[in-house]
Amino acid sequence: MHVLWVSAHPDPRSLNGALRDEGVRALRGLGHEVEESDLYALRWNPVVDHADFAHDPEERLDVLEESERALRSGTLSPDIRREQEKLDRADTLVVQFPLWWFGMPAILKGWFDRLFVQGYAQGVPHPETGRAMRYGDGGLAGRRAFVVTTVGANAATTGPRGIHGDIDEVLFPLLHGTLWYTGMRVVPPLVVNGTVRLSDAEYGAAVERLRERLAALPDTPPIPYRRQNGGDYDEHLLLRPELAPGEAGIAIHRTGAAPAEDCEHTGGTAEAER
Repeated sequence: MHVLWVSAHPDPRSLNGALRDEGVRALRGLGHEVEESDLYALRWNPVVDHADFAHDPEERLDVLEESERALRSGTLSPDIRREQEKLDRADTLVVQFPLWWFGMPAILKGWFDRLFVQGYAQGVPHPETGRAMRYGDGGLAGRRAFVVTTVGANAATTGPRGIHGDIDEVLFPLLHGTLWYTGMRVVPPLVVNGTVRLSDAEYGAAVERLRERLAALPDTPPIPYRRQNGGDYDEHLLLRPELAPGEAGIAIHRTGAAPAEDCEHTGGTAEAER
């Protein structure tokens, strides 16, 4: 594999920094090529603005239109192009971050906001039908994606009946709405729970599970999300009534496993963190 490992934590001495180092070392030990984007070390700018597209700040900015124009003309900001070139070389994307306020750190959200421009990751039409290729097709099809995240709460409280909400639902916007949307095959994420008070033994177990998941990554079956253009949705992009009749929610957009089976949890029993 040629892996791009994107990480987002401000301190390389953190748990996230240690897990990233262990993961990158494991992949290279298995003979895989790894490039890294440590967003804090890069001092990544997460804010989309006129300068991304060499656009006149005195004029109204249509982000989709201007981003595609800049992509086609080669005038995207150099930092965006450098990261896109890393992703172009990769067949596998690893996205690693601590869960803050039930989402990604802002710097990582801004990496997606600035890289996944119109005509590159989204808004790519099918060459024959002209229909937008997304949710299983699109600009980043052919790659697989693996999310590694740390959570302060214990696994029970991020389960189907936990107060923090099912972690599959919390991660759905990233897994389905960003990675699958752009065509990547998304494997079940690895969630390390209880990170506020993770013991040495629990850390060792988390590292071992990470190594195991990385070793199996080339052959891990992806989450069975439904394809937009695979026949399961009607012309209004609504799931056809004969599929999952009487059901609603994010689970209906999968063809197979129940949500709780898709996400692997490791770790201890600390109380929730933001």
